[in-house]
Amino acid sequence: MGISRKFLSAAGTGLLAAALAACSTSGDVGGPSGGMGRPAATGVEGSWIDAKGTGLSTFAAGSFRTVATDTGQKLADGSYTMTGPTSVEIHGTSLIRQTPVSFNCLLVSTSQLNCTSGTGQNFVLTRRT
Repeated sequence: MGISRKFLSAAGTGLLAAALAACSTSGDVGGPSGGMGRPAATGVEGSWIDAKGTGLSTFAAGSFRTVATDTGQKLADGSYTMTGPTSVEIHGTSLIRQTPVSFNCLLVSTSQLNCTSGTGQNFVLTRRT
């Protein structure tokens, strides 16, 4: 797989992850002891990986960043906006090509984000736990 294809895949993943980051996680209070349970995954907040495992996107507080899983090299960054309860717009920059990127994504479950790039490329991101 060429570097540009890896980047496009990772950039798409990163943008999708950014869209999910707009939502936050929350903790549940455990039984009578009042202990904290595991935080529930909501929205896009957190880390997401592309289907090929080449790019890891992290979404937090309206910003996203995608890095290569093998080298840790930063591939893309930008911002995301939740445009509905399950839809998100992602805008950023491909750091390898120094070009703008944009994606629209749909959170189809707490662990899957389906995205389409501005050029019509479809990809899926999976929440990383």
